[in-house]
Amino acid sequence: MTDLAPPSQTPAQLGFRMPAEFAPHDACWMLWPQRPDNWRLGAKPAQRAFVEVARAIAESETVIVGVNDEQYENARHQLPEHVRVVELSSNDAWMRDVGPTFVTHPDGRIALVDWDFNAWGGLKGGLYFPWDKDRRIRRKIAEMLGIPCFAAPMVLEGGAIHVDGEGTLITTEECLLNPNRNPELSREAQTRLLADYLGIDKVIWLPAGCYQDETDGHVDNLCCFIAPGVVALTWTDDERDPQYAISRQALEILESATDARGRRFVVHRLPQPGPLYLGEEEASGVDRLSSSRPRRPGDRMAASYVNFYIGTRVVVMPLLDPSHDDSVRETLAELFPGRRVIGVPAREILLGGGNIHCITQQQPRP
Repeated sequence: MTDLAPPSQTPAQLGFRMPAEFAPHDACWMLWPQRPDNWRLGAKPAQRAFVEVARAIAESETVIVGVNDEQYENARHQLPEHVRVVELSSNDAWMRDVGPTFVTHPDGRIALVDWDFNAWGGLKGGLYFPWDKDRRIRRKIAEMLGIPCFAAPMVLEGGAIHVDGEGTLITTEECLLNPNRNPELSREAQTRLLADYLGIDKVIWLPAGCYQDETDGHVDNLCCFIAPGVVALTWTDDERDPQYAISRQALEILESATDARGRRFVVHRLPQPGPLYLGEEEASGVDRLSSSRPRRPGDRMAASYVNFYIGTRVVVMPLLDPSHDDSVRETLAELFPGRRVIGVPAREILLGGGNIHCITQQQPRP
């Protein structure tokens, strides 16, 4: 049940659209980390961090964790009993990017969009090879759920977009216009495809994502929607930090723009952790292979508090820097008064190249 309509009919034409992350969910999908060339010490520290993320989100909604067969028993043993564990092969554990983008219909139907995936750049800057298992995940989930699947003619990762559920999408030029994704598609062509497959009306293009973000500047590390017309933006007051100019430019664009319904944006600044760098011992615990991105001591990591997950009843945020953790938790509690903010130690996730939002993908409630 993976085909919905002839290629000439897009999700938007059929009345589907992508809801905002802050809308109610039925479930959250994750993947289990295991590859030793990305996660240190055989991924054991990362697995413990993933367990805590799953445990926190499970207070709010069903959590489903996809696991490669050889790790199935280990994952089932470590994860809480109320977290579902299913065999779902993958090359790594970034469900936000390799998992489905769900779209909903006013009549209660749900479907998903199957973007193309090339491991954040293919053979021109991609982060690992091969990525064959990752490319099959979306259609497998469509089969598991028995829902329609729209194949989109565009390379796109879920972390590259945020929507408000009311017609507005935010992304970065650094990522979507990178020639290692869709060199044949202009900005205008990509805007049309996003409208066709997500039911959005307007795209806010920010120039770049966070400094040194290995995903080529995913927007989910830089800013996100809190509510329609309201966004959170990673920020630093240190003018010597390369992140300062990036965040300042994003702020200027957001404050001068309007969303699809004509509203001005309210921008809440979240302080940048650190800056944080990869330690000698942390780097030495990662296998060095020619087919994946090396982890070197002293590398600056793209740490961001914006990389949190908005559940139906909770917000799960990364704990990254003791000098900012508490203040950010208080800010998020004010921004999400109807949700409990749960902090999870997340440096082990950051060491792999992303954070809590990157390892999760919400399944909206129809």
